[in-house]
Amino acid sequence: MRSMASSASPKGIAAIVGVGPKLGRSIARKFAHEGYTVAILARDLGRLSRFADEIAREEKAQVFAIRIDCSESRSIKEAFEGVLSLGFVEVLVYNAHHPPSWSPTSFADIRLEHFEKSLAVAAVGAFHCAQQVLPGMVERGRGTILFTGCSASLNGIPGFSDICCGKFAMRALSQCLASEFQPLGVHVAHVIIDGIIGTPRWITASTSQQRCSSSSSAGEGQHGRRGDGWMDPDAVAQTYWLLHVQDRSAWTQEIDVRPSSSSSPF
Repeated sequence: MRSMASSASPKGIAAIVGVGPKLGRSIARKFAHEGYTVAILARDLGRLSRFADEIAREEKAQVFAIRIDCSESRSIKEAFEGVLSLGFVEVLVYNAHHPPSWSPTSFADIRLEHFEKSLAVAAVGAFHCAQQVLPGMVERGRGTILFTGCSASLNGIPGFSDICCGKFAMRALSQCLASEFQPLGVHVAHVIIDGIIGTPRWITASTSQQRCSSSSSAGEGQHGRRGDGWMDPDAVAQTYWLLHVQDRSAWTQEIDVRPSSSSSPF
């Protein structure tokens, strides 16, 4: 675990599970910017540590990198022992997924181990992570759990039964937890990402500035081309933040987010 600050935020911990270079990193950056101590979790600890150092330095926040394998219950338990040693978890974002095939696979050709791994990460991993933080949230009478789904959470797609079944199960878990724990003060919501996540805005801006400095021709602007159906992960991360700060008299239990021009196959 690495950090760039000396003490935990009084706001508590924002635990982001499934942090890669796009959406997970943008969500972590947003919560760090808002003053939370952030724990980022994924399998690749080397890359995760670089993200932690980068976010901590730029947001002047405390950020910890913790390895987790969401297909293994022992790994989840050990990872959250580390998270909970930092303080109380105010926010859990479950963004983990088993990488899907981007082309349809005939049902007869889907390997059982791949199907089981998809279910393990999408549903069983979400179950285990939620169990680690819910007792503390119930005890304090507050907390937020946000699950990342996709259009496969709603519709069976031929050739993608592995991801659809896992995402269906995660959505059901979210609904069950919302019914049971929202009366106790815990906000549970399911976010359907109906599009393809692109490059974070701040990286696009940096790349655009470098390109403009070496060319006198007009560039694509700070955000690159945003009319092509790609979703800015920084903009999506803002949705996660707004769900967290919603007034409890009007909590959202499910929301779908999509670009204006097209949607994802999932």
